Amino acid sequence: MSDSKASQNEALTESVFSKARLSRDPRFDGRFFVGVKTTGIFCRPICPARLPKEDNVTYYQLAAQAMADGYRPCFRCRPDSAPSSAAWKGVGATVGRALSLLSSLPTERVGDIATRLGISERYLNKLVVNAVGMGPKKFQNMQRTLFAKQLIQQTHLSMTDIATTGGYQSLRQLQRAVEQFCATTPSKLRKKEPATQKVITLFLSYRPPYNWPYVREFLAARAISGMEVVSDNSYGRYFSCGESIGYFNAVHNEARHGFELHIDMPDLRNLHKTIENIKLLLDLHADPLLIEESLKQAGLPDNALTAGLRLPSAWSVFESGCRAIVGQQVSVKAAIGQVTLLVHQLGKKGAVSDKYNTNSTAYYCFPTPEAVAGNNLAFLRMPQARKEAVRQFACLFLNDKVPNHKEILAIKGVGPWTLDYLKMRGERNPDVYLEGDLIVRKMAQRYPVEPAQSAPWRSYLTLQLWQLSNQQKEV
Repeated sequence: MSDSKASQNEALTESVFSKARLSRDPRFDGRFFVGVKTTGIFCRPICPARLPKEDNVTYYQLAAQAMADGYRPCFRCRPDSAPSSAAWKGVGATVGRALSLLSSLPTERVGDIATRLGISERYLNKLVVNAVGMGPKKFQNMQRTLFAKQLIQQTHLSMTDIATTGGYQSLRQLQRAVEQFCATTPSKLRKKEPATQKVITLFLSYRPPYNWPYVREFLAARAISGMEVVSDNSYGRYFSCGESIGYFNAVHNEARHGFELHIDMPDLRNLHKTIENIKLLLDLHADPLLIEESLKQAGLPDNALTAGLRLPSAWSVFESGCRAIVGQQVSVKAAIGQVTLLVHQLGKKGAVSDKYNTNSTAYYCFPTPEAVAGNNLAFLRMPQARKEAVRQFACLFLNDKVPNHKEILAIKGVGPWTLDYLKMRGERNPDVYLEGDLIVRKMAQRYPVEPAQSAPWRSYLTLQLWQLSNQQKEV
């Protein structure tokens, strides 16, 4: 690309940024940030503060880029609370995946993240520097500091707990990080006094529209009694937390474009991973503007498109695979009945807790691979071959191993559809078109689409076709 062409594209992008900033359009929240030269702070495009003049602002794709240039986060709009976004100006898939891992795993070694990506640490460093103007370690440190800032401002956790949660070795280390990247001190950020209660409350934002009725119905139809709780405006579940059991409840707030999250977990060291997992489960990172434009380009008519459709994921790859195998060739209701048996027989069990309003006599976590692999599953009402497929699948995950797709497909009874479903809901892959699904094939004939044109959002095309089928049934 010529320099003149690149400059033209950059100017067009800044024009879009400017219009979005002036309109305070929440659909652009997290897609870019605004550095204000006169104040030295950076904001979200929805910041309620007085709008600065265009000559006095600089636009950034990532909060870390603004911080690297010396801007401190705004105390009013809290850029650390914005929904995260892949670089939408166009970076390679590897870079996008790298930035995602560096953000969600801010305490993990850069070398280990490079291994996950299948590249060398040196090459990872080159990719990240070229994409965001800083090395991966500095990018990680900034993300970790923004997370700590969010905990300081929104929770009652003590500074000691926050330091532990953020992976800091001491309170002094936490203080130095906040001073370096936020130009203030932890004590000045703090508005809430520490409390002994360990229930943590945070607000998780998304870009509207968000079709909560669809997400709620999707989750409710697949909810496991005693493990998941779905109400008109919330979703909650129990999850394994080391040797203990944690619980979260996410309450939808449409007016604020997000969820009020309540987490009760005894071990805070995995708090960041847990929050990121919840964001992925509820698909809070999705960018409806980009996704729906791609689906239209693939041939999906405007009047057939359901706005704000999200891809609710499973809690883990293992859970997703178990659900998919058990659900082969049976209805969703029948499949959930068998998965519920699996959870109640083999999952970690706790005593009932009224404060979570589970309406159950006990609560459960999804069973571990060890528990499933070591049981004959005689209590499940399904063909023996399918029971054995579940056991073999569990064996692949023993000792914290994450199997590859070839190993999963090698299991007798696991075919391409099951693997694709696992990719879509377990691996949270946004670009899976379930062409082997009967409903998808039927609806694709009625609405001629070109799936390749919707990449990298083919999973959402699958959801849209499912939704069209459901709408026709209702009619």
